[in-house]
Amino acid sequence: MPSGLAALLDDITAITRLAAASVDDISAAAAKASTKAAGVVIDDAAVTPQYIIGFTPNRELPIIWRIAKGSLINKLVFILPTALLLSAFLPWLITPILMLGGLYLCFEGAEKVIHKLLPHKKKPLKEKVAEVCSETHEENTVNSAVRTDFILSAEIMAISLQEVAGDYPSIWMQGGALFLVAIGITLAVYGVVGLIVKMDDVGLHMAQRDNGLVSRFGRGLVKAMPKLLMALTFVGTAAMLWVGGQIIVHGFGQHPEAWFGLHGGLSGWLVDAAICGVIGLAIGAAIVGAHHLWAHRSGNGSADTMS
Repeated sequence: MPSGLAALLDDITAITRLAAASVDDISAAAAKASTKAAGVVIDDAAVTPQYIIGFTPNRELPIIWRIAKGSLINKLVFILPTALLLSAFLPWLITPILMLGGLYLCFEGAEKVIHKLLPHKKKPLKEKVAEVCSETHEENTVNSAVRTDFILSAEIMAISLQEVAGDYPSIWMQGGALFLVAIGITLAVYGVVGLIVKMDDVGLHMAQRDNGLVSRFGRGLVKAMPKLLMALTFVGTAAMLWVGGQIIVHGFGQHPEAWFGLHGGLSGWLVDAAICGVIGLAIGAAIVGAHHLWAHRSGNGSADTMS
């Protein structure tokens, strides 16, 4: 009996060591994958704050929380199992699906650019305030943000899967790594977004302190935040066009930086981002035009936006 118990304890110890090694492997794979997807993660963090602009301060964090929950559901419930199944059985289908998502990002980014540049009928201030404060507006905003997040999350998870698939052929190892990537990236992105949108409140609190240096810094922070948010709106729109255009261009096997003999580095990245952004804007503008034309011919008058 004692020898049987000792053998059982040895087996448990071996299993525990194996499990610990697997956890370490999964963590290493997740870290490697997250680093590879860092560019899209930054874009995701830049895109989200624009959806919060215009809401009252007491609704900012609840809206971010709702978008973050939607992002987690996107990654864990829809994207992760679908990515693993497609990778195992239909790997050739991943790129076309991502390209469809890229078309949506191009559409949404181009629509924001066109809305900003072209004259349009402005609503009275009272009507705009009532609209922003309505539950319907908040619901539409959250849904639009979650839709955009779905495309960016799919890109993040696809890049992560490509990074770990070669080194870790086990579907369980890949699934564990993607699970950690999904949790870690969501917490990082929406933690940063929450910090950004509440930074003016932090500045206001600092401005009320007795310490002169702290107070001046707080006032400067309050003054700077509207400009920062507007800059992030611009960066977020550019990120939609760049990522959307890049998904489509790279999906056709093209790499714009190579057209100019560049391979990697800052110059290669800038050329790739610029060309993919321009292509994304052109494609998105064409989709916006087709969407509005279809809506007009369908008798809807002015086309409602999808976002």
